Amino acid sequence: MTAVQEAQSNREDRYSRLERLLFRLEAQHQCLNWAFREIKDRPGVVFELGLGHGRTYDHLRRHLPEREIFVFDREVDCFPDCTPDADHLMLGKFSDTLPQARARFAGQAILVNSDAGTYDDGYNREVAALVSASLPDLLAPGAIVLSDLPLNLPQARRLPLPATVRSEQFFIYQSP
Repeated sequence: MTAVQEAQSNREDRYSRLERLLFRLEAQHQCLNWAFREIKDRPGVVFELGLGHGRTYDHLRRHLPEREIFVFDREVDCFPDCTPDADHLMLGKFSDTLPQARARFAGQAILVNSDAGTYDDGYNREVAALVSASLPDLLAPGAIVLSDLPLNLPQARRLPLPATVRSEQFFIYQSP
């Protein structure tokens, strides 16, 4: 274990799983609301990577009613009133759907919310690598990427989290 991983593990051990979930959801909420202001006057589509139960998708569509929001996930397992229409739902593995999106959306995504992490470290590493490799071609200039996993986006710069965020497991990036 590296020194960074050990320090992170020690910080996480201070909190219960419930507290870590609460902090991550607070971080996501605060970062999304910050991102809404950042992209307000910039054109582009929004990507939600990981539909889950649809709560974040519901938040996105309520706060960005003028935006097209495209959701990527393996399956639909959400609340019926939080299911995107067929034209905005990209079903399948990220390894298939994200590369396919390149032809349609190259350079158009102004906001990406990647909420694809699990409790499986191996899976998380795979997903983070896949998202990191796929996103650069999809991002509009100045796009904001929010992620529950650390990404490797060499052209993007990592931004600090808002001061009120208590989670150490949430990340903000901005494309050039």
